[in-house]
Amino acid sequence: MDGLMAYCGIQCGECPARKATVADDNEMRSHVAREWSKNFGMTLAPTDVNCLGCRSEKGPWIGYTAHCAIRKCARERGLSHCAQCDDYGCETLTAFHQRAPQAKKELEALRP
Repeated sequence: MDGLMAYCGIQCGECPARKATVADDNEMRSHVAREWSKNFGMTLAPTDVNCLGCRSEKGPWIGYTAHCAIRKCARERGLSHCAQCDDYGCETLTAFHQRAPQAKKELEALRP
């Protein structure tokens, strides 16, 4: 694992919000804000598109990351990702993976 995977299995290195943040690219932020607002039924401004991934200690993080139950649980347990958890497949993670099946595949590949 490269350290750019979120606790839940999302590959942050592939995330356009993270790419825009790292590149400090306002045009890319605007594009991501438009696309995600349309695709996810939310309203994002380009200024909302700043994230270094949930494993970053101080952020910036996008949206709910600071309050994410999956992030909080994994950090409290000292895990690098949820695939290491004795309670893998908990209700919270399972519900999230219904919306993000690729993240589940990433974690499944790390399971013993």
